[in-house]
Amino acid sequence: MPALAPRAACRDPVALLTIENLRLAYRDKTAFEKVSMQIFKGCITALVGPSGCGKTSFLSCLNRLTDMIPGAGVSGSVRCGDLDVFAPSTDVIQLRRRIGMIFQKPNPFPLSIQRNLELPLREHGMRDKAALAQTIEKALRDVGLWDEVKDRLKKPAQSLSGGQQQRLCMARALALKPEVLLMDEPCSALDPLSSGVVEDLIASWRGRYTVLIVTHNLAQARRISDFTALFWVREGGGRLIEFAPTAAIFERPKDPLTAAYVSGMRG
Repeated sequence: MPALAPRAACRDPVALLTIENLRLAYRDKTAFEKVSMQIFKGCITALVGPSGCGKTSFLSCLNRLTDMIPGAGVSGSVRCGDLDVFAPSTDVIQLRRRIGMIFQKPNPFPLSIQRNLELPLREHGMRDKAALAQTIEKALRDVGLWDEVKDRLKKPAQSLSGGQQQRLCMARALALKPEVLLMDEPCSALDPLSSGVVEDLIASWRGRYTVLIVTHNLAQARRISDFTALFWVREGGGRLIEFAPTAAIFERPKDPLTAAYVSGMRG
């Protein structure tokens, strides 16, 4: 399938995240280093490359989930608009509301479907019952789940299928109205049908949310992303090899390693 040129929303991209010389180490082991790139507002950026090259670790830096990992050390700079992500004064709770995360495996709370969305909203100060109900319905509609669950909102979230649980986790993130969604292989634990539903949802968010998605599925990256970044292991740590519009990565790669990877000769 031919790679597409950036969609209309991303033809004249505006940087939302600016990353400069970012490095992450776990005690004495470098996860990645020397990563500089821009993530563009309203666009979908795919992070690809073999396992162990720092893609997931890179995501975890962007909303400071690394703060929760003993021995993790981060250097360099990440800015989200005018916000210095690593500044001591940055409110990490508000940062993670602004930059949400969807994990590889669905991780609904062991609560009802409704409470899964209600709990984070209440933690962020929403108390009005009508506002809660309206926000929950909108979030579930945004992931195509409302019609499937509207009559069983009090049922346990674990009673949903795997694909529905992943969409519930997406709705939980969207309910907080983030600017950026970080997605770590969100389809890898799903069957092909559920994966297709989630992939279509992600594509539908172009222009509304800024999405970074880690995927090992090159066909998926080619289908849905506007920009692609290839990570690789060099000198004992992950490095950014090439970052460009997806069409250029797949059709006109500049680095020989990129050309070998997207053609299936490496990785």
